[in-house]
Amino acid sequence: MRQTVVIFVLLVVFTINVKAQVPIGFGWAKNAVNTTIFRKNSVVSHKGYQFVAYYDSVGYVVVAKRKLTTNNWQVLRTNFKGNVKDAHNVISMMIDSDGFVHLSWDHHGNVLHYSKSVQSLGLNFSPEIPMTGVKEAKVTYPEFYRLANGDLLFFYRDGSSGNGNFIINKYSIATKAWQRLQDVLINGEGKRNAYWQACVDVKGTIHVSWVWRESADVSSNHDMCYAASDDGGVTWRKSNGVVYTLPITQATAEVVLAIPQKSELINQTSMTADEDGNPYIATYFKPQGSNVPQYQLIYFNDKAWQVNQVSNRQTPFSLSGVGTKKIPISRPQIIVGKANGKLTAIMLYRDEENGSVASAATCKDLITNSWTTKNITTTALDNWEPSYDTELWKQSKKLHIFIQKAGQGDGEKLENLAPQPVYVLEWKP
Repeated sequence: MRQTVVIFVLLVVFTINVKAQVPIGFGWAKNAVNTTIFRKNSVVSHKGYQFVAYYDSVGYVVVAKRKLTTNNWQVLRTNFKGNVKDAHNVISMMIDSDGFVHLSWDHHGNVLHYSKSVQSLGLNFSPEIPMTGVKEAKVTYPEFYRLANGDLLFFYRDGSSGNGNFIINKYSIATKAWQRLQDVLINGEGKRNAYWQACVDVKGTIHVSWVWRESADVSSNHDMCYAASDDGGVTWRKSNGVVYTLPITQATAEVVLAIPQKSELINQTSMTADEDGNPYIATYFKPQGSNVPQYQLIYFNDKAWQVNQVSNRQTPFSLSGVGTKKIPISRPQIIVGKANGKLTAIMLYRDEENGSVASAATCKDLITNSWTTKNITTTALDNWEPSYDTELWKQSKKLHIFIQKAGQGDGEKLENLAPQPVYVLEWKP
């Protein structure tokens, strides 16, 4: 394997140290299929081992594994292949509490592709298998989440852009089988669909937020909505505790922030929750009276929803059109915590105004809403978006970020970019 350099980052009082490492391998880079933010997960850890998944130069799914104490990666090219020319068709994975790796890949309105490792913490996978066998013909946006008891959730959209429903399956550690948890959690009623982001907090509460889209046109995104479940996804409530009658529709959804269409409101960003179970949603849109989209943090402070503008960007752009867009900024990733009794936050992103490097905006006290930005890579990553090892962050507050330079033409077009090295950037706040 060719030797190169990877950036290793350690954050101590918002300072940065770097050291060299060997790349895991080389990933497809003509579009952003390896680096979109809605990969849940690109990197995941369990019992001292870390796994990474990506598409190689010809579209095969590659899974790599290492002990967290070493940089020695075992790399396996599976027999699974995806349509890497479509940036929607991401790889997502999660590890259950028994150590089995669950893998899903290559979806944009097509049949479910799912496999499970044949051994605990192993790199060999079963042939493709169904989950429930029902409503698995038009799958898009597969996402895994691990519950506190080790069971897994699998979120996906059944249908198409502007006309799709939000489905949830649950994997039981006890039975080693999947069952349908919600046939239609959020119902677009044949008129629209919800583009969501979600998280599971340390107490086991599932948080989901979403924007509505009225058509395939990205500019028809509007409103930020919210729901939470305290019983593993069976019943759902609003932030004020009022229980939803399911499925949730546009008429019944809790709108935490009204955002009109044509506000350059992006979909499928990220969210998290603090140790008290309060949700935080990262997004971007144009503030009223401005034509420049800004990064925003929408969060609940035990009493009411708050909105903090994070960035002070100067360059306007438009999200109008269909398909995967070539956008000058990435969707943001949000991580929160507490330090010295104050709520702190880190927002990860990439912006052409800042040279398209990976950047971290940090706030030591959300009440002050004072943000400081640091670059955490030195070279441009083109159309990369941040994704990270959510389980490692929960366990040890170590932030391991998937890094790969990636192109992206507007409307699913490809760029002439050779395969790029895949890294895990390590950062310990």
